[in-house]
Amino acid sequence: MATPSAFLEQLGDRLAKAGLPVWRIYIGLQLVHPELQAMAYVWRRGEKVQEIARAFGTQFTSAYIGSPLQEAREQNRAVRYRLKDVGPSHSLTLREVKADGGTDYLALPMRLRREGPLPVVTFTTNDPAGFSDQDIADFTRLVDMVGAIVESHIERGVADTVARTYLGREIGQRVLNGAIRRGEGQEIRAVLWFSDLRDFTGMNERMTPGELLELLNNYLQLVGDALDANGGEILKFIGDGVMGYFPAEDALFLPMVTSAALAAARRLMGDIEAANEARATGGLEPLRFGIGLHVGTVTFGNVGTGNRLDFTVIGPAVNLTARLENLTKELKVPVLASAAFNEVCPVPLTSLGFHRLRGVAEPVEVFTLPS
Repeated sequence: MATPSAFLEQLGDRLAKAGLPVWRIYIGLQLVHPELQAMAYVWRRGEKVQEIARAFGTQFTSAYIGSPLQEAREQNRAVRYRLKDVGPSHSLTLREVKADGGTDYLALPMRLRREGPLPVVTFTTNDPAGFSDQDIADFTRLVDMVGAIVESHIERGVADTVARTYLGREIGQRVLNGAIRRGEGQEIRAVLWFSDLRDFTGMNERMTPGELLELLNNYLQLVGDALDANGGEILKFIGDGVMGYFPAEDALFLPMVTSAALAAARRLMGDIEAANEARATGGLEPLRFGIGLHVGTVTFGNVGTGNRLDFTVIGPAVNLTARLENLTKELKVPVLASAAFNEVCPVPLTSLGFHRLRGVAEPVEVFTLPS
């Protein structure tokens, strides 16, 4: 099955067709994820599978503390409750399932080879007779049998999350699809973005490590949000710098993609302005930044040693984009774009004349946002 939801839907439907008195199935999987602690999947007879994301700290809430999930996971044993006996002193989970019409509840830990918290599977019936001893035995055998399938979904989820978190959507998928040989690469045409904080070195001297880390994360979140909202993607963090791109392999889409890049730049400008207003109320110095924008052909490829690689983007277009961003300091504007960007951009930009860029042989004309 492609996803845990698809697997659980097939499992629940087949159990019901086989005559087992199952009304509700719950599978709780612990995650390796930067924002979520766990994911729950709930099947109810006759309904689509529901996915419930669990944030960090869920284990400290009343929904988990004292629940049969905690009992089964931490004591590594089967837990059963006849719901007619459940009262106000029992866990919130049991009271909610009883209120929905459940009559008998079974929680089973799923023993896997991988380390970490055990997944827990629960079965509930709304049959007045509850579960029979044979039902309990069948469910216990079933959980042991499907453990390998659930484990494969966990491992796939970990791989997807790690790849996306550290490499991004596009590159992460390329790596998972097998693009991991050194020297392997592909040329693409893209709108390139490079942004950087001003005076980051000075901030290192003036701020504590904790303060600097918080500031940097808040700033990078704003950059990532601006890119994501407009179809861009972060390629790489370079200290306080962000290298991003907007795919534009077909030249026909360049006007639309350059407009999206400008929209991302404008959003970041607005978000930074709002952040600076909040910082000013606390007596903090404002954040200043620059953005370089360019259109060009780059090479996605693996570089590094035989067994330690970095999937990166290289080419003259990358260097020019970084030089444009650096020039924003001298020209005292937040955004600079190349002539190549301006040529295909439907938004009229303002020329700031020709300037020399380090590492570029001839002076280049640069453009900024209209007033």
